[in-house]
Amino acid sequence: MQLPDKAPVIDAVGSPLRERFVNWRLIFACLMLMSSGHALADGDPKAGEALFAKTCGGCHKIGRYARAAFGPQLNGIFGRPAASTTDYVYSSAMKASGITWQRETLMAFIKEPSDLVPGTNMHFWGISDPQKLDDLLAWLRANQDAQ
Repeated sequence: MQLPDKAPVIDAVGSPLRERFVNWRLIFACLMLMSSGHALADGDPKAGEALFAKTCGGCHKIGRYARAAFGPQLNGIFGRPAASTTDYVYSSAMKASGITWQRETLMAFIKEPSDLVPGTNMHFWGISDPQKLDDLLAWLRANQDAQ
């Protein structure tokens, strides 16, 4: 006796195996998408370090001996109120911004400084590539406690 081609195969629990297999594939695919998106959001600190040196390091410093240069030093930037270091002269726009630097505000500012703080002293064309922004912020986060 031969089974018809479209007959469902029933497992011990009583549900068709094909449906259970499809459900697990869907769950697995969703988990993979969520985990890969999280990995991209984390960024690559090594790539961020290279980008900082090339793009930001002429004006900003970070690390044990960092001091204000053409821009403020960036030690402890996450959670720091804007215009709060004592060794840099900030624009009145930055002083009045009321910003506390977090991931979202840093991403917006680095992407287009004058859109977030019109009148800022930071004359920079911005970085629009999301991966570069993630990499840069990963490096800044990795050096958050550099003093």
